[in-house]
Amino acid sequence: MNAEVSFFGVFAPSILPCALLAMLFTSVLTRWLAAIGFYRAVWHRALFNFSMFVCILAATLVVASRVSS
Repeated sequence: MNAEVSFFGVFAPSILPCALLAMLFTSVLTRWLAAIGFYRAVWHRALFNFSMFVCILAATLVVASRVSS
């Protein structure tokens, strides 16, 4: 994976697109989990959401590194 990505001439770290994709997946998954009532079984919702974001971000980084190789 490259160290930086060019967005219309502006260089950004390569983790930015993966983080945006992970944020999108996390928001969709959060809404779905709230709709089915999953959060009644979760002790700390914000901590759970943050850990879910970190796991999804790690997965997108692994997939991106394998695709770019």
